[in-house]
Amino acid sequence: MRDYKIETEKRTAWIRKVIKGAGAKGIVFGNSGGKDSALVGILCKMSVNNVVGVIMPCASKQNYGSDKDDARELAKQFGIETIVVDLTETREEMIKQLDIDIHISDTAKSNIAPRLRMTTLYAIGQTHGYLVAGTSNKSEYYMGYFTKWGDAGCDFNPIADLTATEVFEFLKYLNCPYEIINKPPSAGLFDGQTDELEMGVTYAAIDKFIETGEGRAEDIEIIERMHGISGHKRNFPVKFEN
Repeated sequence: MRDYKIETEKRTAWIRKVIKGAGAKGIVFGNSGGKDSALVGILCKMSVNNVVGVIMPCASKQNYGSDKDDARELAKQFGIETIVVDLTETREEMIKQLDIDIHISDTAKSNIAPRLRMTTLYAIGQTHGYLVAGTSNKSEYYMGYFTKWGDAGCDFNPIADLTATEVFEFLKYLNCPYEIINKPPSAGLFDGQTDELEMGVTYAAIDKFIETGEGRAEDIEIIERMHGISGHKRNFPVKFEN
């Protein structure tokens, strides 16, 4: 188990170095009400004063309910400035326009939300001279469980080396709100969506495989398949080399 006191000191020092090196005035991140964004928000606020968490509900009822409530509770406890940008109408209009000539798939529709959120964060970041903080963890990166040019779009990521299990442990150390620590991991793409149900494997199984290479045969099959087909998402864009 990591020493999270030392981890906090190392990561906050690194964040300050990144911000100073870029000549940035602060940080903006998507405050989804989930574990990963909570940890990023806390670490960023412990590093610099100017931190804005953006709550971006988009289509899912959960976004307007528990996600929004948990995001506000995190912001209140750690003194994080909050902006709410409702993206539902923008998403619906985009789908409407696309459907004129192209009947887009459900998966493509789901991925519009994280891409709109990325656009929103960069619009705010560029306006204020802030860097965009990423919130994907090591387990998600390994599985390719993130949206290309969506939640993967960021200027820096202070938790990319932490597994989902370590994010959970880190949040307990930092006294994150109970509701966030104990809620099922979800990208909030649609009502009833959870990461583990969608992937077909638990984060505990993923993290065990990442750390030891061990696990149940059925879990390993899913993990290796998803890791294999998502390589392009971790190494993008692919460039021609003569």
